[in-house]
Amino acid sequence: MTSLDKPTTEETAADTSADTSADDARAVTEAALFEAFGGVRGMVETVLPGLLFVSIYTVNKNLHMSALAALGVALVMVVVRLARRDTVKHAFSGVFGVGFGVVFAMMTGNAKDFYLPGMLYTLGLALAYIVTAMAGVPLIGLMLGPVFKENLSWRTRNPGRKKAYTKASWAWGLILLAKCAILFPLYWWADTTQLGWVLVALKIPPFLLAVYLTWVFLAKAPPPIDVFAEMEAEERAEEERKAAAAGEGEGAQAGRHRRP
Repeated sequence: MTSLDKPTTEETAADTSADTSADDARAVTEAALFEAFGGVRGMVETVLPGLLFVSIYTVNKNLHMSALAALGVALVMVVVRLARRDTVKHAFSGVFGVGFGVVFAMMTGNAKDFYLPGMLYTLGLALAYIVTAMAGVPLIGLMLGPVFKENLSWRTRNPGRKKAYTKASWAWGLILLAKCAILFPLYWWADTTQLGWVLVALKIPPFLLAVYLTWVFLAKAPPPIDVFAEMEAEERAEEERKAAAAGEGEGAQAGRHRRP
């Protein structure tokens, strides 16, 4: 390699800086997704009530015992989060989901109806992802915008991120629709234990696939615009302008006093 072919120190530094920025962006994206979707603990809280229900029902076919055990463990997880002052949105959503399932199953006397509210919610969420993506306001962007401190700036000021959010919303919608295409036939044709075990098995893998695709799309997108930092900068600039204006006024007033 000749001296002309060798990269300069500035070029090497620029490449290193670009790699560091890309790594930082990926790390921020991973942390934001982890926070938004609850991480490992959120997944456990999502799976455990349904797993407990189908395990107990498989053994003794007792609807009341299975339903109350699932509801009890969901409530315990909320209490634990409250005691530790953690974020409770995932645990609370689990309690509401289990609660609706218990009510449906108790009202109909059909143990399979324990799963019906969650299945209907999944179907509605899938349609919401797809409809909002088609409308140009992808749901995943509405969810993650505040997490990335960009709010809705991606809609008008960052088209690359809007495109990534649209792709991610399509991915979530289609994955959830595929999940529904498996579960709803089983609701009609399979027994409670078969439906329950398949549903438990399908809790995590589709979720992880959707999160992974979201990470891929956002990692390749432009960085978010931190609108909170912009507002803080504007406030500081305004304060500096006021301070400068006040200083100029005091200087002018002092000058008038010094005149003979």
